[in-house]
Amino acid sequence: MTLPLEDYALLGDCRGSALVSKQGGIDWWCVPRFDSPACFAALLGTREHGHFTIAPVEVVERTSRRYRGETLVLETLFETATGSVALIDCLLFDDDDDRLPQLVRVVEGRSGRVEMALELVLRFDYGSRVPWVTSDGDSLRAVAGPELVRLYTPVPTRGQDLRTRADFAVSAGERVPFTLTHAPSHLAKQVPLDAFEAL
Repeated sequence: MTLPLEDYALLGDCRGSALVSKQGGIDWWCVPRFDSPACFAALLGTREHGHFTIAPVEVVERTSRRYRGETLVLETLFETATGSVALIDCLLFDDDDDRLPQLVRVVEGRSGRVEMALELVLRFDYGSRVPWVTSDGDSLRAVAGPELVRLYTPVPTRGQDLRTRADFAVSAGERVPFTLTHAPSHLAKQVPLDAFEAL
């Protein structure tokens, strides 16, 4: 295990669950159900077994976390020498069983300007299967056999060493969305709910 279990917070949508570290990494996501094989499994192995990390590039001087009200919407606040930024995470809860599981992350600038880095390592079946990743117009498409995960974000990404990376900056008042959806790979493309609306 890369971090103590107490360093993780839980996200859930009454179907599946995810665990988010204090460092901004989602190191566990079993989807679409609680008993499904995880596509992020760094919690049980190493970062090579799958994770989705968004965090400041510079040294974080202070980190605090809270759930918003009576929800499982998690807010992690990073404070650095150049400013502060909130990472807001949730799994979209919906009574509609036909809606795709949707993991939403929003980076929100609170003060100053903070340089951020993203690293996405998708590994299906508890880290044992590396997907084929391609660009699909408005999303990145990662397929491994019957499973498909799409990443939607306005931030330009690049492939490097079997992982997806991005660098971006957030100033006070700016919000940058990241949405992951999971579906059987044979289904037609479905556009996810807008990240801000989902929050």
